Amino acid sequence: MKKQQSTLLIHPSHLELQLHLPMPQDARRHHSNRIKITNNKHKSQAFFRDLKKESLFSSNHSTSSKNKEKKKYTANVIINQKYNIITFIPIVLYEQFVIFFNLYFLLVSLSQFIPALKIGYILTYFGPLCFVLLITISKEALDDYQRYKRDKEANSQLYRRLTPGGTQNIPSSKIRVGDMIHIMKDQRIPADMILLRTTEESGASFIRTDQLDGETDWKLRLAISSLQRLPSDQDLLTIKGRIYADAPHKDIHNFVGTISINDEVTGAEQIEPLGAENTMWTNTVLASGSVVGFVVYTGKDTRAVMNTNHPKTKVGLLDQEINQLAKILFIVTLGLSVIMVALNGFRGAWYIYVFRFLILFSSIIPIGLRVNLDMGKTVYSRQIEHDSEIMGTIVRTSTLPEELGRVEYLLTDKTGTLTQNDMELKKLHMGTMSYSLDTMDEIQTHVATIFGSSQEQQQLDVTNKSRRNISVRVSDIVQALALCHNVTPVINIDGEVNYQASSPDEVAIVKWTEHMGLTLFHRDINTIQLRIDATGELLNFDVLSIFPFTSETKRMGIIVRNRQTQEITFYEKGADTVMAKIVQYNDWLNEECDNMAREGLRTLVVAKKNMSQEAYDNFTAKYHEAEVSLHDRSVLKQAVVEDVLESNLELLGLTGVEDKLQDGVKNTLEQVRNAGLKVWMLTGDKIETATCIAISSKLVSRNQGIHTISKLKTAMEAADEIDGLRTKTDHCLVIDGGSLQVCLDHFVDEFIEIVTLMPVVVCCRCSPTQKADITRLIKEYTKKRVLCIGDGGNDVSMIQAADVGVGIVGKEGKQASLAADFSVTQFSFLTKLLLWHGRNSYKRSAKLSQFVIHRGLIISVMQAVFSALFYFAPIALYQGMLLAGYATIYTNAPVFSLVLDQDVSEEIAMMYPELYKDLTKGRSLSYKTFFTWLLISIYQGGAIMILSIILFEDEFIHIVAISFTALICNELIMVALEINTWHRFMVLAEIITVLIYFGSMWLLPTYFDMKFILTSRFLWKVAVITAVSSCPLYIVKIIKRRIAPPSYTKLT
Repeated sequence: MKKQQSTLLIHPSHLELQLHLPMPQDARRHHSNRIKITNNKHKSQAFFRDLKKESLFSSNHSTSSKNKEKKKYTANVIINQKYNIITFIPIVLYEQFVIFFNLYFLLVSLSQFIPALKIGYILTYFGPLCFVLLITISKEALDDYQRYKRDKEANSQLYRRLTPGGTQNIPSSKIRVGDMIHIMKDQRIPADMILLRTTEESGASFIRTDQLDGETDWKLRLAISSLQRLPSDQDLLTIKGRIYADAPHKDIHNFVGTISINDEVTGAEQIEPLGAENTMWTNTVLASGSVVGFVVYTGKDTRAVMNTNHPKTKVGLLDQEINQLAKILFIVTLGLSVIMVALNGFRGAWYIYVFRFLILFSSIIPIGLRVNLDMGKTVYSRQIEHDSEIMGTIVRTSTLPEELGRVEYLLTDKTGTLTQNDMELKKLHMGTMSYSLDTMDEIQTHVATIFGSSQEQQQLDVTNKSRRNISVRVSDIVQALALCHNVTPVINIDGEVNYQASSPDEVAIVKWTEHMGLTLFHRDINTIQLRIDATGELLNFDVLSIFPFTSETKRMGIIVRNRQTQEITFYEKGADTVMAKIVQYNDWLNEECDNMAREGLRTLVVAKKNMSQEAYDNFTAKYHEAEVSLHDRSVLKQAVVEDVLESNLELLGLTGVEDKLQDGVKNTLEQVRNAGLKVWMLTGDKIETATCIAISSKLVSRNQGIHTISKLKTAMEAADEIDGLRTKTDHCLVIDGGSLQVCLDHFVDEFIEIVTLMPVVVCCRCSPTQKADITRLIKEYTKKRVLCIGDGGNDVSMIQAADVGVGIVGKEGKQASLAADFSVTQFSFLTKLLLWHGRNSYKRSAKLSQFVIHRGLIISVMQAVFSALFYFAPIALYQGMLLAGYATIYTNAPVFSLVLDQDVSEEIAMMYPELYKDLTKGRSLSYKTFFTWLLISIYQGGAIMILSIILFEDEFIHIVAISFTALICNELIMVALEINTWHRFMVLAEIITVLIYFGSMWLLPTYFDMKFILTSRFLWKVAVITAVSSCPLYIVKIIKRRIAPPSYTKLT
């Protein structure tokens, strides 16, 4: 395939797109082709967009042609709707009839149009099905209408497009690739743009990205320096140049592009690199100034849309168990139908009789079960969200509350989850000197001494390195920490100064330098100003280059020039694992890093390198060459930094930053461990820090041993360690990411088999991918329910891979919270979620589902007995309103009120977390309980029907009224017997249902003869039937509770 390029022409009256080379018919295919080439051939085949000056006038044909070409790019329309007018009904119906319950009842209902299979009124069968479908379709329609309204609001937002005649207001949906859009402060960015100009004098603006990546800090974005110098925005239309942008892709942190601007006087072409720092992605918000952006991606090609993934729908374990029971119920229905025909000797068209019996016994498979469970889940979700003790909790996936009661593995992040992500610099070590909180005042004295002295004296001390005194060394590292960061001071409306940065570590360090007497006073794209608090004097530095922190490099650097001394210095700080190889030889760094880590401190190594002007110029030339490269730009840039700058750095010192534990973490971890959960801590920190936090948070119990595995390189070493673990399954395992990967690569089954038995596992130096892989492995190997909790963007993949994902709204933003099934504000809320709400949700749904199944089974048993007594004829016992009302107005309210039941009080559940262990065994809904209820249904259905016939043999014409009344009374009594804790709504449901039933007798004279019903003979005989069907079960229940009482009864 030949490389395709497109060029963009700026016309004085319009900004147009013109393609000088052939373009595929579909622009989306053009983009996907480029993406495919990028992925498969590792080449960035992208498109060019030229900015040129043309004559003021153009033929209509030319303008029309350019507009046509420009529209080939994806329209900038936000579409979050699942359906449209045409697809709504077909898709919704398909999704509903994929469910076994609904499909079965649809087939039963349709069978009533066949004369040979027709049994009763068609409405009897279509009524419940239509009711269920109406509720579901209405909910889907309402949800999709809300999405439509949000989309319409976003697409109709007005923006100002830059044209030669001034600015033109256009809706967001009309924005096209190549438009220049004027964005005001606090306005949403409507498409992916290159920042051309800003009203900020520094040439830099801030954007808020919390709606894109969940991070709450502001991000600095840079304008094109040559365009920033133009007198006005309108001058952009006179520029002749070209913008190169790489193919659309998901990575919001990377962008490869160039802008080439031609000098009209000399004809020379000036090429400037474009990176992520020059971009403004869709759905971010401009936080400072106003800007002009050049649109490079629209609609489906924008980073925001490409990162909008729809994770696989999670299905709860209870739902899976009920699906299995539904299949058994179908087998029971089919078996019962065949038995009825077989007992009749397979006479005549017996296969038609089998189908008729299938229809008669269709109530065995309860169509209302799914609706009842979904409504129950809604009740549980509201109870969770309205719990005053866990305020701010949001249920984002309302189908999973029962899963909270089945969790056996808890996987948690460390920073921001167990800890507060509230950093404080606690220690500073410089080899021969060490400072802690008690001695920080000495640092203040040293800083005041050096920066308060004359420049000549300071220069003398600095140049004479052999006799550098302590004050100079201390001030060196304080100045390095005050300069080497990406922090920007922002003044609020009330005059208070806030520090904006992507890392709380950096903010903590800058606040510490301020406390030491060297304050970050001002920062923009080109300069940093530090204020010496002792004298009020300002130190001015030019920012020559910045090398931001990445998870790959694990360090950040900056090159600055001191305006007073003209000295050029390269400062760098980073993780000890990478910095130890870069700094000059020393004999204390590794030891001190380990010491600080054992205290639970996050370590950061600080170093510097003085540069001559010639050395800097040499670096700049090589770095610029790498910057404008279109292939492997990041790799080439990093290679230049490593070759030229990162060698033989002077080690200044080591900082130790403390991250405080969250409130209630110790108690929470102790409770979940007592509840039988196995806890894993997955963190990116080093082994020593993670071990310290594990001990201080009580994740490791007092007398528990700790077994550490680190620095494994070969399969042989991994095999030896795994063998050694077999005798230490009661220990806490601490393992680093590299060793973990070796074990997973060579002995995944053996490793997972052993570590899943251990009560506590701490995985250090874990990547986000490893976190998700571990989650999947535990799920697949153990078949147990896994809960993952985290607070940052690096926890999202783990949260989405878990059976239950919990996100904490923290200082790193809302990305984890938005991706999770449950959002909480602090880790300690987990106790209430699991031990109380999880218990109630599971117990209630299990009881509710079994009662709904029992309700269908008992009426089918009565039908079977009735048919058997009448020569196995497939004749319906109940028809019309009785059959339709049985599962709805006559029994549904009392049965559904079971979602308010509770077997123990909240106080007991929270005080004795050991009760949670019973839930994970799944005994509340199992094959044993299912077949128990099946036997109960056979007994009660048979008893009611047989006794009705025996006691009323003289009034057989009233058999329907007799047996149905006894059936309803039996169901109401059964609900009452199953309730552990009465709620006022339960009482109301029972009373109202009785009133509705007896009231309906007057409205349904076809089924009820009121003269007969009001006789004492009817009343006492119905009472006898009801007593015989329900009282024995109550006696059995009492005996069982005496012989084998539930564990919680010993505590109440």
